[in-house]
Amino acid sequence: MDQASAFSFDMSYCGSPPSPAELLGRWNFEPGLITGLVLTALVGAVLLRSADIGRKAAFAGAWGLAAVLFVSPLCALTVALFSARVGHHVLLAMVVAPLLALALPPRWGRVLPLLPPLALSTIALWLWHAPDFYTAAFSHPGIYWAMQLSLLGTFTWLWLGLIRNGSVLPAGVTALSSAIQMGLLGALLVFAPTPLYVPHFSGTLAYGFSPLDDQQLAGLIMWVPANLPLMVLALWRLVAALDSRQTAAS
Repeated sequence: MDQASAFSFDMSYCGSPPSPAELLGRWNFEPGLITGLVLTALVGAVLLRSADIGRKAAFAGAWGLAAVLFVSPLCALTVALFSARVGHHVLLAMVVAPLLALALPPRWGRVLPLLPPLALSTIALWLWHAPDFYTAAFSHPGIYWAMQLSLLGTFTWLWLGLIRNGSVLPAGVTALSSAIQMGLLGALLVFAPTPLYVPHFSGTLAYGFSPLDDQQLAGLIMWVPANLPLMVLALWRLVAALDSRQTAAS
């Protein structure tokens, strides 16, 4: 564990790994974050002033959950536990992103090609969970925000097509494809024989996990619960495609 003792959290956006005793006091009121959240709320309110209540509620839900993810002590916990960081990413990609997609104008997604967002969201997910790129996100706040915003942006684009695209069968297949690649990454983390993520070599022990246990829990989160929204959408779209074919045949 020499790598763990040499690793520096001096430039980590969410600070150093908290102990369980100090975790609840580690709220993140960094001025840049608060300013960004306020500006996002104001811009959203202006752009959605004539939108229907559903789109406004979706934006409010996405904004509120994003605020919790980055302001609450979960931000600090993601420094200590890889499983918390993966859970953070899952909520961003599987809850915040589809809510943002629902807040966007529906017409944007009706003609949206599905392959580019599938490819880019897959690249972003695998890139930022490759050990070297993942570790780099602890070395500078700019890299941290590149990770978060690229995941949010690509998955919002993907969800916009999955929800709104008029071609139900391709949308269902795309959702299934995204679920498969995410499940594969989760399985690789579960069955990896050694811990891979240097920033979490030492912070997990205070929470009763070995680094390998923490990594396996992260893999399970990505393998099972992270896939549920995509699997539900894939099932919905594929059933709709079958119904439309049966209706056309009759």
